[in-house]
Amino acid sequence: VAKKVVNSFYFLTFIIPSMQSLILHRNNRNHSSFLNTTTSNRSASIFLLFFICCSCWTTIQSSYNSHNPKPTKQTNLMCSTDTPPPTKKQKIGIAAKIARPNILALQPYRCARDDYDQGILLDANENSLGPTSLPNNSIPTNDNHLQLERYPCPFQLTLKEAYAKYRGCGITHKNIFVGVGSDEAIDLLLRIFCKPGVDAIMTTPPTYGMYKVCANVNDVNIVNVPLTPDFDLRIPEMIEAGTDTIKLVFICSPGNPTCKSIPVSDILQIAESPTYQEKIIVVDEAYVDFSNETSAVSLITTHPNIVVLQTLSKAFGLAGIRCGFALANDDIIQLMNNVKAPYNINKLTAEVANNAMKNIHVLEKNVKTLIEQRNQVAKKLNELEFVVKVYPSDSNFLLVKLKQLAEEVYTTMANRGVVVRYRGKEMHCEDCIRITIGSEEENKECLASLVKIYDELASSATK
Repeated sequence: VAKKVVNSFYFLTFIIPSMQSLILHRNNRNHSSFLNTTTSNRSASIFLLFFICCSCWTTIQSSYNSHNPKPTKQTNLMCSTDTPPPTKKQKIGIAAKIARPNILALQPYRCARDDYDQGILLDANENSLGPTSLPNNSIPTNDNHLQLERYPCPFQLTLKEAYAKYRGCGITHKNIFVGVGSDEAIDLLLRIFCKPGVDAIMTTPPTYGMYKVCANVNDVNIVNVPLTPDFDLRIPEMIEAGTDTIKLVFICSPGNPTCKSIPVSDILQIAESPTYQEKIIVVDEAYVDFSNETSAVSLITTHPNIVVLQTLSKAFGLAGIRCGFALANDDIIQLMNNVKAPYNINKLTAEVANNAMKNIHVLEKNVKTLIEQRNQVAKKLNELEFVVKVYPSDSNFLLVKLKQLAEEVYTTMANRGVVVRYRGKEMHCEDCIRITIGSEEENKECLASLVKIYDELASSATK
């Protein structure tokens, strides 16, 4: 632009004197007065100045336009006369639709390890001198690789990524909540989505007892739609019983104490029904690794109203570390992370859980062995005259119906050192005991104790 302006000035310095001489010559030829000549000269100067300005402006504008072309429609730049493009409406997740307003507005607690976990850490009021105890009493050897004097990571990203990879189905760490067993997740879901004294959950008894306990603790109502005597869902009755106040539906699969899996097709019928599309369907899969049924985790990426609960307590054999998972759409998981205690997973639990994810071959071997033992124990029980029914099992236990005396058998066996579980007070479980599958030796001793004690009690009852 500057170069073109300078060239214009060079041109004008040549033209101006010529034009002035032409004007003077014209005035002299017309015998004009001195005043007229002066006036003409002034007019010529003004005209020339105006001409200079116009030339410079034209040059600058031409150069600018050549380097900055006007936008066309293809550039998607909006002019004042253009109609604004339609704005895509942001999709609102189910969590935002049904969660309690105070939970949605909650500012989660920011802990010290949210920001920094390296350096000289004097921000969390920890004891920098070290722990007073270590696993295996290893204080003398200084084996404090976990730095137990420091708070644990509040995110557990490594564990989440490993678990997401193991379960597959397209989920990521953003779809996983890690809790103190699956019981913490049950309690959090009630606190997040159910208003005390107003809202309700639905359960399908006989089922896991913690749903009822957590509901009572949080002052949440319970709507029961019992399973059939064969432990199947009553889908039409569940849909009919759906009300606006029901926010969570708990389905245990494989069931406890039923030991039966609920087909994914049944879960889909509930989740996709108009009654439940804006309610949370919670599928508790604590025993899923013993089942051949497809996991409901396969539904998470396509059904934002499904939450799946799993645990390391059963097939992984890690009940002592209390570690469980909720798998769901990321908007639900985010609310669970906002509400949970800041350091809910301790370092000892995290280390063992992460190591477990590196030993899946051990998990698979143990599951295979337990299923083989389950089948053998079921076969032996079915041969006993006083056993009415051994229910088919998709878990690591058997539900066994006796002719009579189930509670007495349970109590006597426990007093003699073999502890099973009496389930006779549960719906459809009259005279039933629940037997966990143990090691081969434990299973043999259990069967022997059952036979001996039942015979004793039956003989005493006939006298």
